[in-house]
Amino acid sequence: MYILLDAHAFLWWITDAPRLGSSAREAIGDPANQIVVGIGALWEIAIKRSRGQLRFPFDFETVLQGEGFGVLPVTYAHLRTLDTLPHHHGDPFDRMLIAQSLADRIPVATADRRFAAYGVDILW
Repeated sequence: MYILLDAHAFLWWITDAPRLGSSAREAIGDPANQIVVGIGALWEIAIKRSRGQLRFPFDFETVLQGEGFGVLPVTYAHLRTLDTLPHHHGDPFDRMLIAQSLADRIPVATADRRFAAYGVDILW
């Protein structure tokens, strides 16, 4: 099964933070699952890191390769889905994750309950 990680789920997995939900932790750790991080989540982390709002001293490529995680790029199908989303959620990075989840039918590991308003399959 593919699992798409929200930015905080990715960060909490990498730092082994107890805030990561137990179902999400189990699914991410299951070697049978293919874990992907949306490029938007990485972009969000990079922006916050560059502004000094987030401490993430790791190289994205090194961490992703070390964990065996893939990167989910933005496709035309994701953009078409994004265009149709109602505005239940205002964060552009989360909206892109929602669009990716819906377009590709991938569950999202997220603690953000606003994703549910879109019918996204949430793991937490």
